[in-house]
Amino acid sequence: MSPSPEAEIAGTVVAPGVEQAVALGLTRDEYKMVIDELGGREPNEVELAMFSLLWSEHCAYKHSKKLLRTLPTEGPAVVMGPGENAGAVDVGDGWAVAFKVESHNHPSAVEPFQGAATGVGGILRDIFALGARPIAVLDSLRFGEPTSERSRYLLDRAVAGIAHYGNSIGVPTVGGEVVFEAPYETNCLVNAMAIGIARTDDMVRSAAAGVGNVLVLFGASTGRDGIGGASVLASTELDVADDTKRPSVQVGDPFEESKLLECSLELLASGLLVSLQDLGAAGLTSAASEMAAKGEVGLDLDVAKVPLREADMEPFEIMVSESQERMLCVCTPENVAAVLELCEKWEVNGTAIGTVTEGSRFRVLRGDEVVGDMPVTGLVDDAPLYDLAPEKPSAPLYATPEAKLGFEADVREALLTLLSSPNLASRRPLFQQYDPVVQSRTVRRPEEADAAVLWLRDMGDNAPAIATSIDGNGRRVAADPYWGTIGNALECAANLAAVGALPLGTTNNLNFGNPEKPHIAWQLTEAVRGLGDACRALDAPIVGGNVSLYNEGTDGPIYPTPVVGMVGLLPDPARAGRLGFANEGDAIALVGWKDDPSLDASELAKLRGEALPDGLPEVDVQHVVATLAAVRDAVRAGELSSAHDIAEGGLLVALAESCLAGGLGASLDLGDATDVWTTLFGEHPGGFIVSGPRAALESLGDHTSVQVLGTVGGGHLEIAVSDLGERWTLAELRDATAALAPLFP
Repeated sequence: MSPSPEAEIAGTVVAPGVEQAVALGLTRDEYKMVIDELGGREPNEVELAMFSLLWSEHCAYKHSKKLLRTLPTEGPAVVMGPGENAGAVDVGDGWAVAFKVESHNHPSAVEPFQGAATGVGGILRDIFALGARPIAVLDSLRFGEPTSERSRYLLDRAVAGIAHYGNSIGVPTVGGEVVFEAPYETNCLVNAMAIGIARTDDMVRSAAAGVGNVLVLFGASTGRDGIGGASVLASTELDVADDTKRPSVQVGDPFEESKLLECSLELLASGLLVSLQDLGAAGLTSAASEMAAKGEVGLDLDVAKVPLREADMEPFEIMVSESQERMLCVCTPENVAAVLELCEKWEVNGTAIGTVTEGSRFRVLRGDEVVGDMPVTGLVDDAPLYDLAPEKPSAPLYATPEAKLGFEADVREALLTLLSSPNLASRRPLFQQYDPVVQSRTVRRPEEADAAVLWLRDMGDNAPAIATSIDGNGRRVAADPYWGTIGNALECAANLAAVGALPLGTTNNLNFGNPEKPHIAWQLTEAVRGLGDACRALDAPIVGGNVSLYNEGTDGPIYPTPVVGMVGLLPDPARAGRLGFANEGDAIALVGWKDDPSLDASELAKLRGEALPDGLPEVDVQHVVATLAAVRDAVRAGELSSAHDIAEGGLLVALAESCLAGGLGASLDLGDATDVWTTLFGEHPGGFIVSGPRAALESLGDHTSVQVLGTVGGGHLEIAVSDLGERWTLAELRDATAALAPLFP
């Protein structure tokens, strides 16, 4: 047993006190709890720094963990669920796909290039920490309106950071979304999702084990970059004018991570490791303590052995540094030399810095001096969890958007204005900066289909494919957190169905404001309820994710933005669906809409300058699930030439996108409509535009609602509805979608 902390530490380090604890993000009551964890004594600077990080919102999920426990996390395909570095699902023949999404919001608002780049680097480490090779990245981005100079700067630098890291490390960026809304002006959102593949039996968990086993730190040297990132940036409301927060933004090196990736995978393949953990938020503090907690062991860690970039670093700085491209592993004493030899092979620093001990103490040493001694359970498991006090707001939270389209505008002008609006214009100028095909797995790239499709060639010549998508409409969630979040999950699943994929699992990033405020607590509570109900209906359990709170600044909170990412299985990559019309003479049908769409919180409503409504129409979720199955089965059977879900902008926008993606026009008769504008531009989950032989489209009617609208062909999009007739050339539609091009000269 270790000597008591009082005997070893008393008198050696001055306790910083409660005011410093408050400055680091702890409350006064939490500081008293820390004292109790330490047996009645005050923490020294090392211990206070470690407690402040591990008890921060970013690490402890103090205001969300109770809600997250209500989400479905089990299913027949789940190999690893929440609690590990990433989740994983079974894709057959002894293989698994790992995936996860995380945020780097506040760092990206302070320094967008490095914030976004290290967000990609961090999520990639979560994947290969399991022993999975990263095969794809997706990103979900939110900025203020592009008329803002600040928003254009953040967009430009964040996209450049993502491109720099992904392209340099050789992992394709295959999909994502970019949304512009005024509430993200002060606090942008940068969520990154990564996917990897591994043999199921070769995957490793992060729990430390084996008294006497050795902790080895390998990767980049440790510096002062990122110190306090988890508590200074990620667990408080953001003040972008505070330049003192810039040192809290990590600095990444994708070429160093590339070596780290290969080194980690070879170490695991060689059977040399007991466990492996990446160093992300809170650095060594989080990585080591979580490994100890999961393994129910203690640790001795010597900061004097940690390779440093700056020689005068204090012990607390070493423990909380968030320097990038570092991993922590546990191996047996007899394997240490072999581990270090492999590190040397990959030109990666490797150093033994500690041991696994009996008991449950985390001791931080500096040579022979004990500079910190804490209970592992106190650090990790005893962080306070708070009950929310949700209360639906009695007044609007968000300003009414500026009108860009008058009510007097006609349908012709409305479609062109929508296609040129920031949220619907082509993202080609953005994704052309990313390499979507490196590794030669990409079957469907951006703008070819609703979801990215990747061939799992590692599994052999007859290998299946996976499809993946990431979605999150914050405006609709702001109008109705419950139904808006259900819509986000259904939209993500619809994207998979359009390429023929069955969802296997879900990851999520819950981006919200300050949960201590009742109206934000209400948004968060209702959104989690909606996410759980949707994932249960879809049989797509949550396998991991992230919560990012306190996303608000001087102008108020962001739109509540639960971002949903899914991975689905497609047996035959050759039959992956496309969104573009493909064949002259094919019939076109509207599939799935049983209920009328609504203009509430729609893109058209935003352009008209309408305030958010108080609620959204309910959704028949089971009908949508049946529609997804019908479309998915038809795509897999090769019965459809194209499939495209109806999302932002409504039916007419989806038709225009299908024309442009295939380079073919369409002629449609929508019949009589009670409200032409709602029919053409209303939004509602579960609708698809599909094309193919008429008989195949009509057969979908055995499973869901179907309305044949017209045929593919020509160089125009022509519609007739009620007594209205309109016609657009493909050239003018394409010109309208190029509105973002000037942002990337």
